Amino acid sequence: MKIGIVGLPNVGKSTLFNSITKAGAECANYPFCTIEPNIGVVAVPDERLDKLAQIYKPQKVTPAVVEFVDIAGLVKGASKGEGLGNKFLSHIREVDSILQVVRCFENPNIVHVDGSIDPLRDIETINMELIFADLETIEKRIEKAQKMLKADKKYQFELDTFLKVKKTLESGKTARTLDLTDEEEIVIKDAFLLTKKKVLYVANVSEDEVSKPYDNEYVKKVQEYAKNDKSEVIALSVKVEEELSGLDSDEEKEMLDVLGIDESGLNKLIKASYKLLGLMSFLTAGEPEVRAWTIKTGTKAPQAAGKIHSDIERGFIRAEVVSFDDLIKCDGSMVKVKEAGLMRLEGKDYIMQDGDIVLFRFNV
Repeated sequence: MKIGIVGLPNVGKSTLFNSITKAGAECANYPFCTIEPNIGVVAVPDERLDKLAQIYKPQKVTPAVVEFVDIAGLVKGASKGEGLGNKFLSHIREVDSILQVVRCFENPNIVHVDGSIDPLRDIETINMELIFADLETIEKRIEKAQKMLKADKKYQFELDTFLKVKKTLESGKTARTLDLTDEEEIVIKDAFLLTKKKVLYVANVSEDEVSKPYDNEYVKKVQEYAKNDKSEVIALSVKVEEELSGLDSDEEKEMLDVLGIDESGLNKLIKASYKLLGLMSFLTAGEPEVRAWTIKTGTKAPQAAGKIHSDIERGFIRAEVVSFDDLIKCDGSMVKVKEAGLMRLEGKDYIMQDGDIVLFRFNV
């Protein structure tokens, strides 16, 4: 799963990306020269893995990961190929969701590309380019549906759906703000609209606001915008996160205490990004390895088993499931879990829950 980081110049986009990948347990960075994106694979912070590692003393601990892509900068006219516009849009198409960094701090020493601080203007600069690109896509689909309609009336629904989307885009709103039926969602799915992708707005505040970032007036405006845009917001200081990412765990904890915060903004950001994609983790635990496995929310047990190995899905019999919280309540003892009747045997229709510790039984 890929999340693309976008933003105007001097908003903290590249600094944030560098901080994320430097802080990550696993990183894979590929150099680029302004056009090609930088890629970083980052571990999803999960305190449950640490506790399971204390219980099982495994040889290996493997966290879930999220892939971040630092996408080349955007200028007005990108939808028409201005600047690196075509590259920018192609990279946006390749990611599953978007993390848009917006500047919410004043600093006369850091020049804003538009001469003043206005996060809503910055958001709309990027969103409008994506809207223009989507309009071009939608107009082609409308033209095609109109031609097909002459031969088959069933294309009327498709045409009506695309016209509905076009009207929303022309009003300056993104496609994700539309309330669509399941049938309409199916129609527009293969149009791969850029403004249908989920967005997490990262409000970058100054260092002295790090303990209360949501008191910032700019942040409040971004929150209001995001609510109407069916998007999410997280506020942090990119400068502080850059400093934290260069510290070891003890130094980081000490600095967090001084700042008066319980967790780094990056940890919250990575977790929020994971959730944004509709992802969750189930866990496997034993002496060889403690591991978090990434699945989509709503995944059933056999398909979750398939994440480990296709043979386990093919020969699935049942899942022995214990919730992480129940294991901890029983002092980390599976014997106590069983005695308390907290281990469950689940079949093929079981929908996995976040934090399930699972042993799959199978036969092939």
